[in-house]
Amino acid sequence: MSGMHLAYDLSFTHTEGRWARPGSWVGRTFPDVRMFQELAISAERAGIDLLFFGDGSGIPDTWRGSIAPAVEWGVQWPRQDMSPFIAAMAAVTERIGFGLTYSSTFMHPFYVARLLNSLDHVSGGRIAFNVVASTRLADAANYGFDELLEHDRRYERMEEFIDVCKALWDSVPPEAIVMDRETGRFADPELISPIDHAGAYFRVKGPLSSMPSPQRHPVLVQAGNSPRGIATSAKFADLIFGFGGSVAGQQRHRRMLDEALTAEGRDPSGVGILWATQVIVGRTEAEAEARKAEVLEFWSEDAVGAYLSHNAGFDFSELPPTFRLGDLSERIVAAHASPGGLVGALVDEYGQDHRMSRAEFFEHGWRSATGLDHTLCGAPGRIADLLEENFAATGSRGGYMFSTPLPTPSGLDDIGELLAPELRRRGALAPAYPARTLRENLAA
Repeated sequence: MSGMHLAYDLSFTHTEGRWARPGSWVGRTFPDVRMFQELAISAERAGIDLLFFGDGSGIPDTWRGSIAPAVEWGVQWPRQDMSPFIAAMAAVTERIGFGLTYSSTFMHPFYVARLLNSLDHVSGGRIAFNVVASTRLADAANYGFDELLEHDRRYERMEEFIDVCKALWDSVPPEAIVMDRETGRFADPELISPIDHAGAYFRVKGPLSSMPSPQRHPVLVQAGNSPRGIATSAKFADLIFGFGGSVAGQQRHRRMLDEALTAEGRDPSGVGILWATQVIVGRTEAEAEARKAEVLEFWSEDAVGAYLSHNAGFDFSELPPTFRLGDLSERIVAAHASPGGLVGALVDEYGQDHRMSRAEFFEHGWRSATGLDHTLCGAPGRIADLLEENFAATGSRGGYMFSTPLPTPSGLDDIGELLAPELRRRGALAPAYPARTLRENLAA
């Protein structure tokens, strides 16, 4: 049985009021790069394996067709391109890995392959690429699309996108680089050739105009949890970003992934799932509960609506006073939006035929937006007990992607200073940085 790997989800260090409450930065404001350098240093000191940055390039505007609620309350925005920030964090650390997100729905694989190759050089082999199939209308509009690409086609495009990236990363093998100082010969042209890719979505001549990077391929991360998304994950992902909700849901995801990996001829034991896990940890149970109470003060209906609608790609302000969950799910699918998330969880819990009021839906939505419906809250020992139990129940492969609704940096610092040492004391964690590259460290 391998030990847990731990990651921090830094996608929302400053949104949803985290920038304003006690425990937030003093004397620094987002996006000061020194904030992220300090976070990286403290996370590496705690032995965290990976700092992860999700991304979205649109300001949420699905709720009531306006960006105003999201802009006013700082919901899921602002978002920077984190690639230069990662370069700065890599410069002040030595072992911790960095996960960067780009959308295969909108981006071009040559650009992304070259950028990730460069970041892998800058970091000395510590880059992971989280490839996503975009479900947000606000993002699509920024790339010239009037509607979302159909669900299965998004994954078809992703598979081709990754095929192109991998071919580009392999197009300049390390043995091709000669660099003979006496003759001045740099590389062997016989070993470098175009990829000449011509597919349904991309035409790319290649080869990559870059040096082979320390990892050759960055660690590939994927988060699809629909049957189609899991099938795509099984084709190429080295690591899965999983959304739990319940132990039964996690076990189902693990089982479906294992079956898909086996069908692809891959060893399921080598592909871990990092379960998205929101944590509020205190020195005592009372301290943790008091900090949890702080979170409740931020959210209004507009903030909840902006959050839910943006992440589903569907305007929930249009909900009638009562509705059947199956009908709502069908409307979301017809809009090429995401039928997972909150609506998928409600269908799993109550069934397609359950009738729900608008008020009841937003009560669930409020708990979903805050994350308090799936937050582990308590002293380090209690949370460590729960994580160890959950890790064993879900296959003991992978670990946890921690986020917190608490202010930055105090919420993350509490995880690093209280929870991680407790897990390490118990022998629950994988060895801290036994190798140089992220890929090697995650395999330990």
